[in-house]
Amino acid sequence: MTMTDLLAASDISTAINACKAKDSFSLKTFFATVGLSKKSPPEIEKVFKMLDQDKSGFIEQDELQLFLQKFSKGARALTAAETKAFLMAGDMDGDGKIAVTVKHGKEKGFATGV
Repeated sequence: MTMTDLLAASDISTAINACKAKDSFSLKTFFATVGLSKKSPPEIEKVFKMLDQDKSGFIEQDELQLFLQKFSKGARALTAAETKAFLMAGDMDGDGKIAVTVKHGKEKGFATGV
């Protein structure tokens, strides 16, 4: 399975192009543009599993740096500042990792696009 099995290739391209410049990545904008903010929890979990390279059940800092490249091979790596901001926004329990969590029908962490 690839990202384009779950998300429109044109939406991915638009999202990647919007954050080509260093330090231009916006998590909320990216999630909205690629259509993740409109996906169901099971669909979001599938995307999360594709991003979780080591299959630990979490997305750690080193995996976040390559976040854009998981959507498009030619995309840039996130800067240290972007990675830190992404991690801080999605780390709901302060353990330095991002998980997909659904509680009482409301998504938290990665699922929210923070």
